[in-house]
Amino acid sequence: MAYPFQLGLQDATSPIMEELTSFHDHTLMIVFLISSLVLYIISSMLSTKMTHTSTMDAQGVETIWTILPAAILVLIALPSLRILYMMDEINNPVLTVKTMGHQWYWSYEYTDYEDLCFDSYMTPTSDLKPGELRLLEVDNRVVLPMELPIRMLISSEDVLHAWAVPSLGLKTDAIPGRLNQATISSNRPGLFYGQCSEICGSNHSFMPIVLEMVPLKHFENWSASMI
Repeated sequence: MAYPFQLGLQDATSPIMEELTSFHDHTLMIVFLISSLVLYIISSMLSTKMTHTSTMDAQGVETIWTILPAAILVLIALPSLRILYMMDEINNPVLTVKTMGHQWYWSYEYTDYEDLCFDSYMTPTSDLKPGELRLLEVDNRVVLPMELPIRMLISSEDVLHAWAVPSLGLKTDAIPGRLNQATISSNRPGLFYGQCSEICGSNHSFMPIVLEMVPLKHFENWSASMI
């Protein structure tokens, strides 16, 4: 959950988000070093006399400033491709949940169970209990087991939506007539909040997502009580 005036990313709770955070720090450090070098060169050119103007025409310098940017791009591209493949890969999911976007709420169906499905609407401000978050709490939370691979199938009934939970590193478009897939795996229990990240209409800001990650035993008790 983000806090006021937060500048960085939310705390990672999945292996994918941990990799994304590390890649963010890795890329940001490269950008910082490049910016520092360019600033140093600009300040040097403005504050000193250029006594060796022919240096800028040297073949060696041109070779360096051609190879060096290419090497930097490789250092950024390789980790990025690795994470992209990790995000698309899913091996033997223990549970499959189908998510459908509507104007303007989400509906969930646990496809491994016969009659386990429900709609999830935002809780009105007047109905909030102490400690609940305004515009982020829902009447029916998505309860999932932690430390297990879960497949989320995402689509839409009407317009474009986007199912996003930042702390899990998830953001998948919900497109009418298309079934997209995302992988969920949480390292710890807790409540994780997200929202629709696509401008889908006048109530776009009122489609929150709440995942409740619990131990497997508690999930089994919850699913038995819902059926």
